[in-house]
Amino acid sequence: MNKEIQEYNESQSATDQEICNLLFYEISRNLTEAENRIWHAHPVWFLEGNPIVGYSKLKAGIRLMFWSGADFNESDLKINTGKFKDASITYTAIEQINPDDLSRWIEKSRTIQWDYKNIVKRKGLLLRL
Repeated sequence: MNKEIQEYNESQSATDQEICNLLFYEISRNLTEAENRIWHAHPVWFLEGNPIVGYSKLKAGIRLMFWSGADFNESDLKINTGKFKDASITYTAIEQINPDDLSRWIEKSRTIQWDYKNIVKRKGLLLRL
């Protein structure tokens, strides 16, 4: 775990820190080819510069977000409204995290991707990769 992500996780409450650490472990274990870093103030994993998955602290808990998750066809992931294709789930306890679901979602994140890397260059147009 790089220093910035470690500091992010350690800045959370004890319960949220447990959730963040488990998410970091599971994402890193299942997405070994990805680069990870703090991006827009929270941990994010990238494939070839394209954001894939990340987590962040919200008032309601720790939100795990998949940038292209709206197309995963997974009922546990809440699809956000708007022009983006993200979907997320919020955790308030470590026991809520299902490693099998997480592995499946991460596998889908490899094959189902929208091109967020070039969204600015395309003036807000989001294309499927």
